[in-house]
Amino acid sequence: MMRRRPMTKPTRPTLLTDLTSFSTAALCLLLSLGAAPAAHAGLFDDDEARRQISDLTAKSAERHDTTTKAQFELANQLQALREETARLQGQVETLTYELDAEKKRQQDFYIDLDTRLRKLEPAPGSDAHAADGKPADAASDAKSATPARPAADPAAEGREYEAALNLFKGKKFKDAGTAFSGFVKAHPDSTLAPNAQYWFGNALYAQGDCKKAIEAHTALVARWSQHAKASDALLNISACQQELGDNKASRKTLESLLAKYPDSPAAATAKQRLSKK
Repeated sequence: MMRRRPMTKPTRPTLLTDLTSFSTAALCLLLSLGAAPAAHAGLFDDDEARRQISDLTAKSAERHDTTTKAQFELANQLQALREETARLQGQVETLTYELDAEKKRQQDFYIDLDTRLRKLEPAPGSDAHAADGKPADAASDAKSATPARPAADPAAEGREYEAALNLFKGKKFKDAGTAFSGFVKAHPDSTLAPNAQYWFGNALYAQGDCKKAIEAHTALVARWSQHAKASDALLNISACQQELGDNKASRKTLESLLAKYPDSPAAATAKQRLSKK
């Protein structure tokens, strides 16, 4: 006899199960609908950021190019200035050398001229009284009326003067000035005294003391106005006045030189200087 298998009852979803499933589906639908705008907005934000980064990169590159170009131009300008400075320094050095050489040539010329003039000047002696038209006895009487001075020694004076001139040639201007000044004081009546006074003024000028140089040359012109060095002294006075900034006095001195010594070598130089004033 066959036994029947007991039959199971089919399971039905309960109301709670149905509600749960429906809630889950609804939630998923809402999430999917909400995610789409967010994703779209995120995509839009990324594009904007990329655009801004691209703009900043372009501006930065442009600034860099501009800065680099400006630095390059500045470097070129600096190099040009260096080259111009070097060129001007070279010109200054050349002009300084030429000026020093010209001063030396002028000094050598005056020294040579001075030496030649000394050879032509008569040495002081007893014949000087004859030139005055006085007998020797009268000259002796005139001497006895004044305090006796040591007899002049032209050879010793010449050596003393030459020693001072050698100091000047050696550019020992301070020592040369002292030597020439001492010579004039020791031998005021010597035929070399005007020359010594002239070189005393030149030694002061070489030391840069224009005021004292003017005084020395002025003393020469006042005391030995007929001497050959008087016109040269006026020329030097004018140069000193020019260096001191007194152009009016310098011009006046040159005009005085032309009026007093029109045929002197210094007059030709005075004319040239006046034409440039």
